[in-house]
Amino acid sequence: MNQLVEAIRVAGVIQLVIIAVNLFLPGKLQVREQLATAPRFIRQIFYAHWAYIVLVLGLFSALRLAFPAELAGAFGLGRFLSAFLATFWLSRLAVQWAYYDRDMRRANRTLDSLYTVAVMILSIVFGLAAGLGGGHVLRW
Repeated sequence: MNQLVEAIRVAGVIQLVIIAVNLFLPGKLQVREQLATAPRFIRQIFYAHWAYIVLVLGLFSALRLAFPAELAGAFGLGRFLSAFLATFWLSRLAVQWAYYDRDMRRANRTLDSLYTVAVMILSIVFGLAAGLGGGHVLRW
């Protein structure tokens, strides 16, 4: 369980890196220019959702850094949260691969590849935490 706790802490740091990248991503993707022709309300919704997503990612990171033993499956709530986080990141990976524009991903191959690796690590760490249940039989 000690290695899993450390892996969860590392996942928290990976999450902080993802948040940091999201601060620079709008400029890299030319979001302002791309949304220039959209109605003002749509731009407002887009920016508000982006900010809330970054806020939620910050919450995930705080959970990983502050409560790694709990997320490692010491209790049912920790296993549940770990299962949620694993599912969250796996579904995010599916969206990236199946929905996002392939040309944009190719144009930003390095960033896309690094993000893919980061999300896979997060999915694996939390999948293990949910499944191992701190070394106990998984009981909800």
